[in-house]
Amino acid sequence: MDELRLDGNAAAGPLGEVFSFEVTTAQYACGGCGRSGRLGETMVYEVRGLGVIVRCPSCENSLIRLAYSRGRPMVDLRGTRYLTTG
Repeated sequence: MDELRLDGNAAAGPLGEVFSFEVTTAQYACGGCGRSGRLGETMVYEVRGLGVIVRCPSCENSLIRLAYSRGRPMVDLRGTRYLTTG
């Protein structure tokens, strides 16, 4: 598996397919450590051919997981307490 670590701004394209707002300025709170901030400040791991994982920069909890199934995006937000527009 080919994995690439990027900053949170790299999630703009893939998550922009799902959300109608600018995701890099969206506010989140981590379900693991409670840290809050903008998604653009997170760490993004792009797994080529599979999707992306957005992780908390404090505790590395998986905030958002985006995968593709039959060409359709599937989003898992269980790692966030909330996600709101910036």
